[in-house]
Amino acid sequence: MSISPIRNVTLEMSLKPFKVMNDNAIRAVCRELFRQWDALTRHADMISVMLWVADGSEILDYRGDLDQEIEWGRYAGMANPFRPTPTWDPENLALHSGIIIYMDHPPVITYRWLRKIVAMLKSVGGAMTGKPIRIGATFDPGDEFAISTFKYQRHPEVSLGATRGKATFVTCYGILNEDHDVYAGFPNGIPQGTPFGTFFGRQCQHFLSDLGFDYIWFSNGFGFGLETWATTGVLFDGYRFDPKPAAETRKRIVDFWRAFRAECPDYRIETRGTNLIAGVDLAADATPLADIYRGDLNMLPPPNSPWAAIDGDFGLELVGYLSRIAELPNDKHYPFRFYLHDPWWQNSPWTDRYESQPHDIYLPLALSRVNAWGDVETPIDIQFLTVDNTWGEMPVKYPNEVIPHILKAREDEPDQVGPVVWVYPFDEYHDMVFGPEQRLDVVFFEDWLMRGAVNTGLPLSTVVSSKNLLSSMAARPGMYDGSVLLAPVPEVNPDLERALLDFVAGGGKVLLYGPATHASAALRQALNLRIASPISGELEIKVALPGDTLSHDHFREVINHRPLMCGGGMAEVLADEADSCTTVAATATADGETRIAALWRSEPSWGGGALAWVRGTNSNDYRAGERLLVPDDPAVYFRGELLLRWMLARLGMVFKMGKRTATMRDPITCVARHRNAYYFSGYVPNTTVTLSLRFPQGAPLLVGHETVLVNGYATYTMPRAWHHECRVFVQQEAESQITCAEICPLERRGLKRHILVAGLVNATARFYPEPGYEPRILLRTPDADGRIPFNVSVPFRRGEDATGPYIYIEGFTGDVQFTW
Repeated sequence: MSISPIRNVTLEMSLKPFKVMNDNAIRAVCRELFRQWDALTRHADMISVMLWVADGSEILDYRGDLDQEIEWGRYAGMANPFRPTPTWDPENLALHSGIIIYMDHPPVITYRWLRKIVAMLKSVGGAMTGKPIRIGATFDPGDEFAISTFKYQRHPEVSLGATRGKATFVTCYGILNEDHDVYAGFPNGIPQGTPFGTFFGRQCQHFLSDLGFDYIWFSNGFGFGLETWATTGVLFDGYRFDPKPAAETRKRIVDFWRAFRAECPDYRIETRGTNLIAGVDLAADATPLADIYRGDLNMLPPPNSPWAAIDGDFGLELVGYLSRIAELPNDKHYPFRFYLHDPWWQNSPWTDRYESQPHDIYLPLALSRVNAWGDVETPIDIQFLTVDNTWGEMPVKYPNEVIPHILKAREDEPDQVGPVVWVYPFDEYHDMVFGPEQRLDVVFFEDWLMRGAVNTGLPLSTVVSSKNLLSSMAARPGMYDGSVLLAPVPEVNPDLERALLDFVAGGGKVLLYGPATHASAALRQALNLRIASPISGELEIKVALPGDTLSHDHFREVINHRPLMCGGGMAEVLADEADSCTTVAATATADGETRIAALWRSEPSWGGGALAWVRGTNSNDYRAGERLLVPDDPAVYFRGELLLRWMLARLGMVFKMGKRTATMRDPITCVARHRNAYYFSGYVPNTTVTLSLRFPQGAPLLVGHETVLVNGYATYTMPRAWHHECRVFVQQEAESQITCAEICPLERRGLKRHILVAGLVNATARFYPEPGYEPRILLRTPDADGRIPFNVSVPFRRGEDATGPYIYIEGFTGDVQFTW
């Protein structure tokens, strides 16, 4: 097994395992911690332990007195119950009802004891692993983890966020009223009008240095806006967009970071980020991610959000993650985070949310980004929330079960761009929110459309910012030739538009989405579109694409296109209805007015290139009281996001679902490339749903599976979570059951692997060999002892195209073995 380098492994933990305050007890906890995780940390350059001491109030309240007692996170559930005990829970058993202490007689922990825990983690960890050990402190803006008199009694004026109810989250750009308490950084009290960033930064400088910490973690969206869990924010209230506060809000957020860094200049900042997508954060909350990333702040960008474990919204997790790594601070590394335990709310997601299934490992670790030079990058920091559970236990079962999946995902990590590459307009979206022509609704819509598309099965694995697309194309011509470039209709970047059209003209495939109302004349001409008056509301939709199969239902023929949620109405019609190069894939009609919902074009001069476009409908709506948009019921409306996956079929890539009804959730699939192979990873919310696959080079055969090849499709019924290699693609007209299986290479030394493919009927089989090995194809024939081994070489041809080098055989019937 070859594991790619890991820069850092972060083991997050609360203080709950430290149940006795004496040296031997603390040392024993430290030893057990590093022993449990050795199988992973041995691959890392360094190890970090991030301590969830409380909720960050231990920093706000720090006076510089090491013998001061800490109000630490010794609670199960809500530490600051703002609501009375509900009538349905008179015994106060629910974790949201009232204060519950995690054990009888929890220890008293002072800042001196905390400093000792920090020192022992470093000394024990260094001695056991031989690696540098960093210790991180945490700040959470909310009300969950420990009782905070600072946030909710002494200084409620900075708790502006309503994330968990009115005035429950500290907002980074809050302004403090004066007080006369003693603080380490303000021994004479806080002056009136002190920016929270100034106060917090100075307190961090004292706290971190006095207690031996190495970095600070900003939790739950702190530093990124007002409502970091919710769809709404400063610019969007759920009913309208208001761009007027954008510039001022941007300034206030940037001023917080600058004020913090003025007081705490050197300690590394690591961040949790929001639960949403970069464009949604921009359009709803004016979050200036570009300013934060490019502010020379010595910070690590946010990892993937852990919330998919809770709400099952993996589309939001994956799309949000990709949007935030399209660009990076100083173009450096980024982290991956896995939700193992919850030290506050009684759940251990690995067992009771993920069902001990590794989909939230393989899916996010199948993602990658492309940097400015065309290098494919994956996360080299791995974080675990957390290694202890709500009751202060560290069951060894969890690292034992999770680590092998982490290592396998690292072994198979992407090393080239995937079949679908998302071109993310990182800078353009900032211009559309903060520039002179503000179009917040389009930014908001396009990101939500992509979230819905991934949730309905769009196989998205690679992201490149529009800026990096242009530079990487120049640095490595041809690197995207085997991929579909997926991009919103360019509005403010003529260089991007030109690059995409040139890519198509050179034989490439591009799938655009979003309104064409602000597209250039040249792009509209390439799409054969013109703009008419918009239509919206409940529209009759007609689709002429190879879609999914429903055995007991049908897809609805009405779509709800809400202008607020969809960047305006549908206004696109054909410019030339007689154009033979245009194929209309979907239309929407209201009151006799028909608009184009999707089309694709391919001109003879493009050499096989194709330009597809989907207008897009965000089939979700805002509902008061809900943090996220609520999806339309598929039993009532057609899901507009489906058209993106269905349109891929016109570009040669089919991901087709078979299910009983339209209401059944679709599998989520990622496809990555590693060492010339394809790696398919998936999450199947409903394991009765089938997945039929076909690529331009044929039906993919997943190692370890059987499939019945019908009409050129390989169909699979997958478990909840899956991750499989594919090196063989088959084209054949006959229907047959085909097996693709690994078999042991025991015939002689010098061989690494054998893959058996059985059941071919007059087939063309294409095999993608591993680099550095000479492949062979063998056929079974009886030997003198009556055995039937694979011992006769089959002549094959070699080929190479944009998908990589391969060997192939044609017109073959029977069983073969691919060997290297």
